[in-house]
Amino acid sequence: MAKKKVRLELTRRDFLTVAATAAGSVVVAQALTVGALSPFSTLKQRQIEGDEELPGHATNTHRWGMLINLDKCIGCEYCLRACAATNDVAPDKPWNLVVKEKTTSGRTFFFSRPCLHCQHAPCVEVCPVRATYHREDGLVVMDYDRCIGCRYCEVACPYDARKFNWEARTDENAFIPTWGIAEVERRPRGVVEKCTFCMHRIDAGLKRGQTPGKSREATPACVNICPVGARLFGDLNDPNSPISKEIAKNATFVLREDLGTNPNVLYIPPKEGL
Repeated sequence: MAKKKVRLELTRRDFLTVAATAAGSVVVAQALTVGALSPFSTLKQRQIEGDEELPGHATNTHRWGMLINLDKCIGCEYCLRACAATNDVAPDKPWNLVVKEKTTSGRTFFFSRPCLHCQHAPCVEVCPVRATYHREDGLVVMDYDRCIGCRYCEVACPYDARKFNWEARTDENAFIPTWGIAEVERRPRGVVEKCTFCMHRIDAGLKRGQTPGKSREATPACVNICPVGARLFGDLNDPNSPISKEIAKNATFVLREDLGTNPNVLYIPPKEGL
């Protein structure tokens, strides 16, 4: 069956805070990145003229992405818990969100959202010190040593995928060890953090000759833990990868396609029938 794209109509204005924040975030991002009054106008002009090299946009052989099947998701929040344990995430700042929703026909479904790792990411555009940047494989990542805590990226993100550390953490992670053990260091006070697609697993797996999305050790924790297989991960540049094959045969959509962010997270919509 040929691939189709569909548009999912949201039923609540505050759905995942996307509808409520997107318009304002885009306006702020534009104000910060364009125009004569922009503090970054000189920087961007140098980039345009070729005096500064921009971070990569999936220029190598891989482009990592995730497919979330909303028709399968049961709202168990296992993805949230495994992510919080593996990445030592604060309980009040989850990198994965799971929200109960209804289709236009009234059927209940659950919507989950990690960072979407946008190909045209507003957070990357507004960062004045390049603490947020694209890796060559398309992942949007943070350099915490460079981050100055200005929070421009947090404001610019139209998907509420970034969290700022106001205080140094001293808490014990309640998700450890039941849902996993911490595989990365805690982020310090004064920086913005977010989902990384468990890039430490991806990188280590590739060095071992493993395939992310196929080998569990090289695959994001949220994908591995899902009890109903609602999440797939893999290389979007590889037409023979499981994720690419699933996308090819299903109707899919991305969040706020009209914004032009080109997310690397796609969704299979829930069925409308009760």
